[in-house]
This record gives sequence, structure tokens and C-alpha cells, in this order.
Amino acid sequence: MPSLVRRLALAAMLAAPALAWSQAYPSKPVKIIVSFTAGGTTDILARALAQNLSERYKQPFVVENRPGAGGNIGTEVVVHSPPDGHTLAVASVGPIAVNPWLKQLPYDPQKDLIAVAQIADVPNVLVVHQSMNVKTLPQLIAWAKAHPDGTNYASTGVGTSAHLSGFMFSQRAAIKAQHIPYKGAEALKDLLAGRVQFMFATIPSVIQHIRAGTLVPIAVSSAKRSRSLPEVPTVEESGYANFEAGSWFGVFVPKGTPEAIVAELNRATNDFLRDPKVEARLVQEGADPAPGSPRDFAQFVARETEKWRVVVKESGAKSD
Repeated sequence: MPSLVRRLALAAMLAAPALAWSQAYPSKPVKIIVSFTAGGTTDILARALAQNLSERYKQPFVVENRPGAGGNIGTEVVVHSPPDGHTLAVASVGPIAVNPWLKQLPYDPQKDLIAVAQIADVPNVLVVHQSMNVKTLPQLIAWAKAHPDGTNYASTGVGTSAHLSGFMFSQRAAIKAQHIPYKGAEALKDLLAGRVQFMFATIPSVIQHIRAGTLVPIAVSSAKRSRSLPEVPTVEESGYANFEAGSWFGVFVPKGTPEAIVAELNRATNDFLRDPKVEARLVQEGADPAPGSPRDFAQFVARETEKWRVVVKESGAKSD
């Protein structure tokens, strides 16, 4: 018994400094860098998380939009920030797993950032304009083969998930489809106007148009059906095995950030995602909450980075 008492006392002594330290975090306002303009999926998720963390810690968590270069500018800001937990990134698949293969970067997201917590999986949904009278993947493929010189697909830019998903689909379906890159929301405008035929778009960006009937969802690019659009089949269900090309979003901090801060932010993010009201709201808006450990997220990011390396190489995509 005395031995047990001593062990417990020692454990308490060792835990006390860490507890006191964690209670001191955050000691000042925290910046959450979003590498895209306000109003997009990354920004929406970041602001919802920021509000929750501000209430939890009684310190401001302020979203700062630093767009440019496909997300590279904002990402580099975080890479070079002090590793003290007071500058975070809410980032997506593009800046983390795709962009390193599009051009030489002055940093390596996997080496210079720590994956803290995944926020959500956000499948891309293949949508077409209602006027095409196309409702299934075979019908879209048949339409494209009947119009080999008149099939175009939109994306939000070269090397984006929308672009590479469209490339993968065109290759697998053996259709001739011209890629038309746009800057951000301009892609959706032309799709709604019927100037392009299809697009792989994040569900949150088009779910209201789907509900209104102006866009028709054909398939989702995730491995399983989206909780937000459970009636829409996956591309794999429609006959194309191992087609997984969705978007995802998560929290990152600079390399060197103490493990205790990483663990604290992971716990706070998971608590946010497991709140039934938050979960329901995210699903309603098109995002599937994805709580988990930092290790789980880091391993997921590594797999995604390798997957997109292969796709980018096959597509020949390059950014300026």
C-alpha cells in the first residue's frame, strides 16, 4: 500500500505542472488562418469552430483570411508562425495534399505542420444543369459520348479537387471532356447558366441549388454515401471501383508546437464536432463530421498526399 501511495503521489506531482500549463492556454487571442476568401467551405467551418473555441476558452479565436496562390500564401503564414498554439490553420485537401505536387514550394506541409484534428469530410458531388435531362452517371456518360466536342466540366482552378475529380472521372469513363478552370465561385455561375455541362463541387457549395432543383446530383465522390445526400449514389456504386476523390478539412499548427497544446486543441475540436447540434448543422450543410486523434489525422493526410501525387502526375497539372 505505501508503494501504491508513493506511485500515486509521484503521478500527481508529474501531472500538476502539465495541468497548470494547459489551463494557461490560450494566454492571448488566437488567429485561425484560412487560405481562401470569406464565404467558402473552409471559411464557414473555421468560423463555426472559432466561435465555439472562443466560448470554451474565454479568449478570442479570430479567423483571418489570407487567400492567394491556391492556398499556399496562408499556409506559409502558419508554417512561419511561432509554435505556441496561438496561430492555427483550418486547411483543406488542396493546400496540404495537392499543392506540393503542382509546383515547388518553400515548405513541406507534412514536415512543417502538425495535423491536429480533422473537422469534416466534404465529398464532392457530381452535378449537372437541370436542362440536360440527365439523372444518372450512365446517362451523363452517354450524353458526353454523343457530344464529344461539346462536353465541358468546370473547376475552381487548376489542380483543385474539382479539377482532379473531373479528370479522374473522364479518364475512367473514357469520355472526351474539356476542363474549364475558373477562379472560385465563377465556376458555379457558369454551371448554373448552362455554359458548362458538369462539375465536381463540394456539397456545401451546391446543396441549396440541389434542393431548389436547378442542379441535379448524379453521384458523390466519397467511398460511402454522404449523410447530407443519402439518396445520391457514390461513383463506385455507379460502376467505377475505388473512385474516392473528396475534399476534407482540418486543424493544423506549426511544427514544434508542444504536444500538450496539440492534445488540447484536438480534444476541443472533437468536443465541438460531437455536440449533437453542431453535428446536425454540419450534416445539413453538406459536411460529414470526422472526429479522431492527431495520429489518425496525420496518417490520413499522409495517405491523401500520396494519392494525389499519383493523380497530379497522371493529369499533368501544373500551377503558375
